[in-house]
Parts: sequence; C-alpha cells; structure tokens
Amino acid sequence: MLDSLGRDINYLRISVTDRCNLRCRYCMPEHGVELKEHREILRLEEIQRIVDISTRVGIRKVRLTGGEPLIRRNIPELVSMIAATKKIDDIALTTNGVLFPRMAAELKDAGLDRINLSLDTLNASKYCYITRNGQLPVAIEALQVALQSGLHPVKINTVIIKGFNDDEIMDFCRLAYDAPIHVRFIEFMPIGEINFWQEDKIISCDEIRAQIEDRYKLIPWKISRGNGPAKCYRMEGGQGSVGFITPMSNHFCKECNRLRLTADGKLRGCLYSNSEIDLKPALRDGTDEDVLELIIKAINAKPDRHQMGKERWGQDNRKMYQIGG
Repeated sequence: MLDSLGRDINYLRISVTDRCNLRCRYCMPEHGVELKEHREILRLEEIQRIVDISTRVGIRKVRLTGGEPLIRRNIPELVSMIAATKKIDDIALTTNGVLFPRMAAELKDAGLDRINLSLDTLNASKYCYITRNGQLPVAIEALQVALQSGLHPVKINTVIIKGFNDDEIMDFCRLAYDAPIHVRFIEFMPIGEINFWQEDKIISCDEIRAQIEDRYKLIPWKISRGNGPAKCYRMEGGQGSVGFITPMSNHFCKECNRLRLTADGKLRGCLYSNSEIDLKPALRDGTDEDVLELIIKAINAKPDRHQMGKERWGQDNRKMYQIGG
C-alpha cells in the first residue's frame, strides 16, 4: 500500500519484548525496565494475526526486534507462525547474540532468513563497558555461528560514538573485507538513554566514509536482501560490504517503507515520532476488518519526516528498547 506521500509500505518491524539481557548505555536503563503486566503484552497468536492482516495492505517483510527478541519465550514458534503466513517472503531478526548460538539451528528450521547482530566494538573491555558487563567472546561466537548457519546475509549494526569506538572503524572494515559480513555504520541518535547521548558524540557517516576511502576503494552495491536505509558499498577485493545509515546528517524519510509494532500492541509509522495507534482493543474485541482499518490509518498518518532536533524532541518519546529500532 502507498502512503499519502507515495511510499510503498511493505515492511513491519515487531518488538516482541522491551526486556533485554544486556544494559547498553545508550539504550537501556542500568537496572532494566519496569515490567509490564502479562495482559499488556501481545500474545504470539495476536502478533501472527497482525502480520496476516498486514499482508492485505502489502506487508511482505518482517523483522523481529526487542529489547532482545531471543529472551521472548517460544520465539522459534513465532518465527514458524510468521513463515507460514502467505505473502511474507522475508523474516529477519536483530539480536545482541547472547542466546543466538544455542538457538540458531531451531530458528533457521523455523523459517528465519537472516540476522543482524548488534555489535559496537571489537575491544573486550569497551564491550564490557558499553553493555554493562557483556562478554565480547559471546558476541563473536554468535557472529561465527551465523556465518556457519546459512542465515545470509549476516549483518552487523554498529553505532559509532565519537571518543568511544570511532578508532575502530577500520577494524570493522577489515572484518567485512575478510568475510561475507555486512557492517552497517549508524550515526548516534538521541533515542535511548538521553543522559548518555551528547550531540558532540555524533560522527557523521560522511566522516566515516572518508576514513574508509583513505584505505579502500568503495564500489556502490545493493545487497540482495534487506538493504533498508543503508547506502552500501563493497570494498574492492573484499568479501563483505559496508553501509551507512544517516538519521542525523541526511535523513532517509522519503524512502521509508516501514511500520513498527511495539510489544504492547502500539503501531507506529515513524521510529522518531510519538504518534502511535493501539491495536489491542480491536485485536481482542473486534474483527479483522477493525484491525485492518487501524493499520491503514497508521500508514496514512506516516509523517513526511522525523522530528529529531526539534525543540520538543525526546520529551515524550519512547525509548529504543520499547520500539525496536
């Protein structure tokens, strides 16, 4: 379905939980999140029903996010339910990797197509710091398992923070040069723990790209599946790719093709907007047509662009772990 600006909305990102087993400083509060009552969280059957109804307006791709989606009970069952939904042709998952190695085979068998691994540093002490006691070898094992499991393409999401990991840009490039790994450099955004975010910690993707081009020849490239908002390049002679996601320096709102569903059933047209529609009442007391009407309303209400940087930005907005990125 086309929205009011002619954008083809074909991608649904589903946050299956706002809980996480890490406490990344730019995302999660140190002591975790306030637990919601069980009845507030969408059941697996409700999520699958939303996906099924969404296909009627053109949704073809689904990504499961969190929080950390792999801590949601029976997540392989949900993957299987979505995979069985007619017209869904791509199922992806974003994970920190902690639980992935033990679940990879089951997820693939259930119908998962690919993963993104959130990994902001290749330095063990910095990884422990940014995640509040996470262990880098666990994340590296998840990366290795993903490469071996056939869940391709394997992507890494890397938020670049000036003064923290901008000295590792070439290390990530080398990773993508030596293996079929697709690194996505993401500009630091004020959408998590605002106390950690500072504007002077932003390093633009133009700066990142300039560093890379000092060493590698970049060749424009479109990945076969799941390119998203990233502008992607192969490094001449390399196996993988690098990409740049620029929400701060050069927004990509004109190409936005997605809706976002929160764990408690709110449908959002924009990651960076406070506007959302509660689907739970229609799901639990209404018909499929009632739910469909709300989905169409959310599509038609998508803003023309995000409001980051505006005066009231961030005062009422949900945190990243509540939306799923």
